[in-house]
Amino acid sequence: MSLTLRVLAPDQNVFDGSADEVILPSTTGQLGILTGHISMLTAIDVGVLRVRANGSWNSIALMGGFAEVDSDEVTVLVNKAELGSSIDANAAEADFQKATTAVAGMEGQPASPEKVKAQQQLNEARARMQASKSAD
Repeated sequence: MSLTLRVLAPDQNVFDGSADEVILPSTTGQLGILTGHISMLTAIDVGVLRVRANGSWNSIALMGGFAEVDSDEVTVLVNKAELGSSIDANAAEADFQKATTAVAGMEGQPASPEKVKAQQQLNEARARMQASKSAD
């Protein structure tokens, strides 16, 4: 028996298939889902969803949203998502370094919309970089 996983973003169906195990980046930490999991709804943080299917692991960078688990079906609705295998690892690393530098340059400054945006860009760049490296 396996899970059915659907990862949906506003502009695309990112993943729709079966999975043996799913690890979600929830806002309260990593959440492992196996067949027979209790029904639930959880908020998804910016991070990497990991899915094990046919003995191999794949990664999907998620940019926040919600996930529902019900009767061995996992539906993930996110603002944006990318398959780790479709992310250029070098570009993701460069984006992460650029975002890290931007956040470091704002250290010690009071909270501002620019600082919040820079931190969000750093979190997204980190998720993309991690997903691209997990795809190897």
